[in-house]
Amino acid sequence: MELAWGLLFGVVTALAGHVAGFDRDRSFYPTMMVVVALVYVLFACMAVPPSPVWHELLAASLFIAVAILGFRASLWFVVAALVGHGLFDLVHNHAISNPAVPLWWPGFCGSIDLVLGAVLSALLRRGRLQARRQVPDRVAGGRRDAVVPTDF
Repeated sequence: MELAWGLLFGVVTALAGHVAGFDRDRSFYPTMMVVVALVYVLFACMAVPPSPVWHELLAASLFIAVAILGFRASLWFVVAALVGHGLFDLVHNHAISNPAVPLWWPGFCGSIDLVLGAVLSALLRRGRLQARRQVPDRVAGGRRDAVVPTDF
């Protein structure tokens, strides 16, 4: 049942991001990746004692680093991070012992991750988002058609 709820929640999240216009900004899906990665850290902080915090922080840091790389270089890295985190959810309980993670969470979170990764992939393939960040021309103050004075 957690898979169905996760799929529904993923679709609603992507749809809400689209309706609000958030998905037109390159930072929306990388930000979603950061939030998703930090939930396991939150669960680790809730554990008594909070022994898995460092393990969860290490795992989250890897996904956050890929999200930042994706924002700066290519959003395809963010697709990989979201799908990778969805797969990580499948093995999380075997890789990190975190007693505060609810039994239903990995399936729920994993299905959300996969939906968000698929939606971002579709946006990139359809050209709704550019995979690579457009770097403005610094000489012309960000305008490529601007006339640059030559008499300094």
